[in-house]
Amino acid sequence: MARRKQATVLAIAAALAVGIAPSALGGASAVAATGPGAGAAALASTGTVQQQGGPLVVAAGDEGAVTTRVEVYLSRYIQGKVRARLLLPTPPYDAGDEDLSDQYGSVTSTCAVNGGAFQPCSWDQLQYVTALPDADMNWKLTYDIRIDASSGAERFGDLTATLELFDENGLVTDRGPVAFRFVKGTPEANLRTTVLARDKSGVLWQYPSGGRTDQPLRARKRIGGGWNAYTAITSVSWRNAAGHGDLVALDRSGTLWYYEGSNNPDAPFKPRQKVATGWERYTALASYGHGLVARDKDGVLWRFNRGGASAPVPLFESRTRIGGGWNTYDALAAPPGGYNAAARDRAGVLWAYGSGYPTYKPRIRVGGGWNTYDALAWTENLDGARSSADFIARDKATGYLWLYQGFYNQDSVLVPVGPRTKIGWGWGIYDMII
Repeated sequence: MARRKQATVLAIAAALAVGIAPSALGGASAVAATGPGAGAAALASTGTVQQQGGPLVVAAGDEGAVTTRVEVYLSRYIQGKVRARLLLPTPPYDAGDEDLSDQYGSVTSTCAVNGGAFQPCSWDQLQYVTALPDADMNWKLTYDIRIDASSGAERFGDLTATLELFDENGLVTDRGPVAFRFVKGTPEANLRTTVLARDKSGVLWQYPSGGRTDQPLRARKRIGGGWNAYTAITSVSWRNAAGHGDLVALDRSGTLWYYEGSNNPDAPFKPRQKVATGWERYTALASYGHGLVARDKDGVLWRFNRGGASAPVPLFESRTRIGGGWNTYDALAAPPGGYNAAARDRAGVLWAYGSGYPTYKPRIRVGGGWNTYDALAWTENLDGARSSADFIARDKATGYLWLYQGFYNQDSVLVPVGPRTKIGWGWGIYDMII
């Protein structure tokens, strides 16, 4: 009985402090506007909302959800359900992109109150007002806000929302800040590319890119054996770590095979399909858009555009001659899905060819000394740096794998530029890097 009297006295005191006698205690019902107007704001307390552990750091990317806990000590008695909402600031946007209808679409939020089940509390709402779960009256309420963010949310940076509690009439009683810090995370698998490498026993391995400067490549995954049947393997579309991307492979009998991407990161290619025979005349293959280029034994380079039908035939249209003299090169590389190329001559000079469809622009000299490497390959961006693509090279003496950022020069030619960065070692076990 003493405890009940004490609680009643505290409730009356809290009510009197804001000039209201709750109807549950024999007074008149509170009357207020349905929203937190100027009068309601005067009743709100900012010292009763306490976020535990400071701003919630949210890695925008593949890291997964994180949770912040907010404790609220009600400043006055509320009859019926206690309601809460999170008021978000207007998100930043780029000039020329003033459509704010989906600005928080890259954030997924779920919320719980007093240890209850998590339920959706979407940030992607009109006027950026997020409803939190209702709760029964209690002097202390605990809200858990769980946030998962995709890569696009990095631009939000430091963001402070306002948690408001209000009664069934819309009268705000408590208000306080809840802070979030969105930082760069690991891009999702469909935004990260891969590097393929075949070891000397014929096993093909896949290295998913990390998408970060401190982790350009993740640990390798085994694709399968038997790939030493091929003399050349090249992409015919861009690849990602979610299992997207197609390959063609030329076997020793001159048969060309097609491997379609499976969209399964654990088994990224479907069973092979036969494309054509008679390709033993070609000594090098490289990507060209969604088609490829092939060099014949006479040094003539041919372009094969992708056909309109699915594999196995007609995967490619009839060939078109690009030009002769390509036997001067002992290495040829092209970015998957791109229209540029890099070629190294037998003196060790690297040359870059820009896109000039239906052929290439005149070559430009990148530099000498590239014969220190015995494997060269263009890739999509590996490390998340602001480059158009990456160029990787394996040192034949040490087995180190080096990365050069790729940038377009003033003539719109994609070229590798230094300084180089070491991104792997022990790569001497491979006889092909794609």
